[in-house]
Amino acid sequence: MTDSLTDLSEFHDDVRAVARDLLGNRFASPEWSAIAGAGWLGFEAGGDFDGADATFAEVAVVLREIGRAAADGRYSAVAVLAVGALGLLEPGRERDRLLRDTVSGACAPVFVTAGEQSRGQTHFRLEYGPGGAVLDGTASFVSGAPGADRLLVPAEGPDGTVVVVEVDPRAPGLVITEQPVLDETRSFGSVLAGGVRVAPESVWRFRGDARADLRHLEDRAAVAVACDSLGLSEAMLEATVAYAGAREQFGRKIGSFQAVKHACADMLVQVTVARRLVDAAVRSVVQREDDASVAASMAKSFVCAGAVDVAGKAMQLHGGMGYTWESGIHVYLKRATLNRALFGSPAVHRSRLAQRYRSGTA
Repeated sequence: MTDSLTDLSEFHDDVRAVARDLLGNRFASPEWSAIAGAGWLGFEAGGDFDGADATFAEVAVVLREIGRAAADGRYSAVAVLAVGALGLLEPGRERDRLLRDTVSGACAPVFVTAGEQSRGQTHFRLEYGPGGAVLDGTASFVSGAPGADRLLVPAEGPDGTVVVVEVDPRAPGLVITEQPVLDETRSFGSVLAGGVRVAPESVWRFRGDARADLRHLEDRAAVAVACDSLGLSEAMLEATVAYAGAREQFGRKIGSFQAVKHACADMLVQVTVARRLVDAAVRSVVQREDDASVAASMAKSFVCAGAVDVAGKAMQLHGGMGYTWESGIHVYLKRATLNRALFGSPAVHRSRLAQRYRSGTA
């Protein structure tokens, strides 16, 4: 049977070309209206919402290019988690309104999940009293939280059912605190809800198994970070090979030295394997395969750890220039270092994979 994702390779090439043109040079900061105008926010939305009826595979193409350019912005937080969550919720007037506004770029909601692996658990609770529903809880290192227009908070109700609560970031009792991180190209914040009153129409239910859907969203987030790390690894490999082919030492191109050749070959091997793992993980997430979490963990652990090595080798092979602010390599190394920790460290994901073998489910 022909792979449907392979059939779309030409379309993905077009998306990739548009993304590189829009992102331009490294460290780009594209306008939100330009991102919305390119249709990136509506890839997974239906035609009724002016979306493209596409899949996470198309989002992954853009994520890879954003990593390649080390671009800032909140695209990943909105397109991967917020749009992904909205698509899993039961249709309704308020939910449909927010999805339509998100696709058009009029609103940039953020799904509140900590930058770690909680496997279907939530950090918030929704309690009901004489005055109505009240939201309590906290989450740290929420991607895009400081600039969010709306918050989508997964919360556990009194009966144990997980729902999603739409909250205004300026609501009384809600505190968003920006958290500085090593990578200055992205923003993160802690979200603290202390007795936030919630209107009935702001409580939305999942169409399927809520906890399974939360795990699916975590897998999406992990794969999204792997896509970003793959893109930055490719950028570092290309920049290093180009530099080695131009820089001369002792009357020769440094790319002719055996040690440099071996280092570049090691980088190429890392990137080649990373591409295969990311492709497999994206495919599993799109099709919601039973072992999607396994594919996500394999990609997240290998690609994000490898990206730190690739960026580090790029800095070394650029010599003294690699340690200057002008080279920009430090931006990629910081980004790769943060990616390695987001949504589960390599150790966390490898432990999960090892547990699979110990339990005999491999």
